[in-house]
Amino acid sequence: MTYEMILKFSAVSLAAFLGFVGVSSFAQAGEMRLESKRDPAKIAKICAKAEARYEKLYGKSPSDENVHVVMMYKYTFCPEVIDVKLGETVRWVNVDKRTSHSTWFKEAGREEDARLFPDEVLEMTFDFATGEFPYLCGPHWESDDMIGRVIVSK
Repeated sequence: MTYEMILKFSAVSLAAFLGFVGVSSFAQAGEMRLESKRDPAKIAKICAKAEARYEKLYGKSPSDENVHVVMMYKYTFCPEVIDVKLGETVRWVNVDKRTSHSTWFKEAGREEDARLFPDEVLEMTFDFATGEFPYLCGPHWESDDMIGRVIVSK
């Protein structure tokens, strides 16, 4: 089993777990609401650099992909908040040069996913429920406020 297959399996496991616990009530509870306290102008500059790095690595813009792309760069998820329709896929891509990152749906009681090293990806199809799904980077959410949110609608 390749590393990428393991990451995709982990995403499928998350989908099953969130479906099992009842995502609708989880998203409405909002007990541990994760919101960034970072300067939006600074985030915009970081995300512009992340997009340039993505284009250098993959030869095209993230918006040209057939999935929604969230880049991990300089302790930031770019974009921090992403809106998707039910059934669409999100691909997290580490475009940093040396730092590893993770996606962790901690609020759902889920274990942290494996670390993504530079150029590695994780995909998850949000086909199990609508709602808001906050997530964080395990090693960088407390020290660097590296958090994100997927909003799934019909």
